[in-house]
Amino acid sequence: MLGYQKGDNLQYFFINFTINKDTLKAIQIYKIQMDKEIIRLAKQLGSELKDKGLKIATAESCTGGGIAQAITEVPGSSAWFDRGFVTYSNQAKIQMLQVKQESLDDFGAVSEQVAIEMVEGALIYSEADIAVSVTGIAGPTGGTEQKPVGTVYIAKKENGMPASCKKHIFLGDRRKIRLQTVSMALKYCLLTAHVVD
Repeated sequence: MLGYQKGDNLQYFFINFTINKDTLKAIQIYKIQMDKEIIRLAKQLGSELKDKGLKIATAESCTGGGIAQAITEVPGSSAWFDRGFVTYSNQAKIQMLQVKQESLDDFGAVSEQVAIEMVEGALIYSEADIAVSVTGIAGPTGGTEQKPVGTVYIAKKENGMPASCKKHIFLGDRRKIRLQTVSMALKYCLLTAHVVD
């Protein structure tokens, strides 16, 4: 609650924040658990890629580099992580990953088509064997009836194989949506690395 009082040439503000301690604690516990899960997945992915001599690249929009950050939290990750593209704006997607303007106009930045073009561009402009891309609406604004907040497309591709993409609707606030996206992207990468010979 923000209050304002005035009297005898004295002006001051007082701020009274009321925080539900149980809610705050639940948020903190969720973040800690999710962070642990993400690091666990990143370690597993790193081990799988290292054993097979593979490298990975990332192309991120709504996560703002969160997948690359998770991968590079693991010591020695330079052996399996090639590079990451953070293409937050449409122009960045076009310039860095060769996403087509027509795709952005026809389908929107948050779409299967754009996610696939992002992951294909990540492989073209890297030395990686596997790539993952994410594009979505983390909120709290930007959602529509067709694409509500939490809509995320995750695409993955390995060299010489067609790209695949899945749509998700994640629940929660901006932080939770981004964390869930990072976690799911790592799971997709781990699955792909596991089947690549």
